[in-house]
Amino acid sequence: SLSAGLDLPGRFLFAILTLMTLIANVVFVEEAVYIYRKIPSSKRLIIIWINAAAPVIATTSCIGMWIPRSTMFTDFTAAVFFAIVIHKFLLMMIKECGGQKLLLRRFENGHFKISTGPCCCCCLCLPHVRITRRTLFWLKLGTFQFAFLRPVLMFLSIVLWTNGNYTFYNLSPKGAAIWISCFVGVLTIIALWPVAIMFQQVRTLLICKKIIPKFALYQFILILNHLQAAIINILAMQRIIRCAPPLSSSARGAYMTQQLLIMEMFLITLISRVVYRRRYDDLEPPECTSEEAGDNKEAP
Repeated sequence: SLSAGLDLPGRFLFAILTLMTLIANVVFVEEAVYIYRKIPSSKRLIIIWINAAAPVIATTSCIGMWIPRSTMFTDFTAAVFFAIVIHKFLLMMIKECGGQKLLLRRFENGHFKISTGPCCCCCLCLPHVRITRRTLFWLKLGTFQFAFLRPVLMFLSIVLWTNGNYTFYNLSPKGAAIWISCFVGVLTIIALWPVAIMFQQVRTLLICKKIIPKFALYQFILILNHLQAAIINILAMQRIIRCAPPLSSSARGAYMTQQLLIMEMFLITLISRVVYRRRYDDLEPPECTSEEAGDNKEAP
């Protein structure tokens, strides 16, 4: 077994990381109970989904760390879950504005700035798009396509893997992995674009809802779960991460990714509890910050 092949420092590290995963899940359960009791039902499920991203990734990484053969399934599960979280985050921003009708009323004559990342941050000449029900539909569709197609591609990858046609580290043009990975990358970029467009529009309005730290946490999870893992995988494939028998370079890279993710998602879970720990009332007016400052001055 895996534990039998570990030395004392290795067992201690595995025990600490497993404890971190358990604490992250306990913190999330406690936060979910708080959200269920204190937050209106229209926002409850969406916020619980977003808060669950870090504990779920930590749990899948912990399972992959203890059971190396399950790494492909745990990685895909975490990726699919976060694909849904991307869609939920867009819906949360709309909900925090009081819902779609109130958002359209507030930005009746407003325009979306579409020259933003990750697609068009350099295309400053792009025209601004008017905020209408149709443009909101296209933004929702942009994130929903990833939440729908990612599980489909996961299922296809597992079918090809069982048939021996899919190997994650085989990036030759004749293999299926390179084509599926490129397609997933394009879908990911398309899904991230609507979230960035909406955030640019509502960040001033929702500053009293702590939307900036929430968006930062969402971005951290995205970067750590995708970009960090991709960089480590590339280093392992290039043998920059050396093998250490009985572990190959790719296996060591997978272990490094899982162990880093557990520690990072543990910290993000604790920070998320602080950021999301507040009552969610109906949206305050845009001047809520100045009003709160005035109230604080009058209080003494």
